[in-house]
Amino acid sequence: MAQANVPFDKRLKRIVRRHDRMSHGVVKTVTADGLIVARPRAYRPRFPLKGILALVVTGFVFKGFLFASLGDQAYQERVSVLSAGSVMEQAGAWVMQPDVATIYIADKVKTIMP
Repeated sequence: MAQANVPFDKRLKRIVRRHDRMSHGVVKTVTADGLIVARPRAYRPRFPLKGILALVVTGFVFKGFLFASLGDQAYQERVSVLSAGSVMEQAGAWVMQPDVATIYIADKVKTIMP
């Protein structure tokens, strides 16, 4: 009697697995005979590229505003103080080093603000 349920259990397991995959989304297609078939959507983990790009741009804008408000000399002094500190402060000093984008943004901010 237990062997009679083996094909049923396999089919049931396959149906439950497909249903679980369909809970993440389905793609509906129409076959040649007009039957609408729902298939599970392929799972592709998405990398948050827009979020990371927004974070990087915001960081450069922040550095530009800071560079414009403090001035070149004071900014360099603060970065040098950071570079003499702990490992985390040295990492912060490396990130806060003035670069081409920071100087460009600071020049644009200086033209906008008096």
